[in-house]
Amino acid sequence: MQFEDWQTVPDPKVIRKEKQKARELRKSQWWKNRRACNSCYYCESPTPAKKLTMDHVVPLARGGRSIKSNLVPCCKS
Repeated sequence: MQFEDWQTVPDPKVIRKEKQKARELRKSQWWKNRRACNSCYYCESPTPAKKLTMDHVVPLARGGRSIKSNLVPCCKS
């Protein structure tokens, strides 16, 4: 058995498309409601909604998508 160390690099067109979807979702009422919790998804620290950013749980570079189940509000720390 031979082990090959390789990684599939996502198509840049796919990443651009997913980033555009994320920008559209950022304007939606769904995202405003997610940010209204005023806390970071990861560290749960209280953070004003204006300072929360949108993060992909599974990064686009690793095949993640810009879908509601993969997007969370997070602080910058």
